[in-house]
Amino acid sequence: MFEKFAKSSENTLYVIFRVVVGLLFAMHGLSKLGWIGGKEAMTGLFLVVGIGELLVGLGILTGLLTRISALGGLVIMIGAQIMSHLPKGINPMTNGGELSLLFLVSFLVVFALGAKKLSLGKALFGKELL
Repeated sequence: MFEKFAKSSENTLYVIFRVVVGLLFAMHGLSKLGWIGGKEAMTGLFLVVGIGELLVGLGILTGLLTRISALGGLVIMIGAQIMSHLPKGINPMTNGGELSLLFLVSFLVVFALGAKKLSLGKALFGKELL
């Protein structure tokens, strides 16, 4: 019974996963730009990262250049781990790195699977780009 449900729902569940990951990451970027969360816009490297997070999130959310977006997200999250979290220790529960690890693994999944069936790239071009 479960296998039948899993097989028949595979694409729908993946689209939900992709949309939620993309939306949350875009919101993460918007918060760095001062648009969500009541914070002031960040400057310097954090501003660049915020723009990158917004673009990555939108790419994954819409399914346009999905794998390139996921690769960009991987780079951002690896950078976050190296620059911000690992200097505070290796345990993500004490160094504040659990969210970036969840995003990192999510981007690995999206990079491996691409956009799948429902995507803006397929709607516009008839196929997934890259």
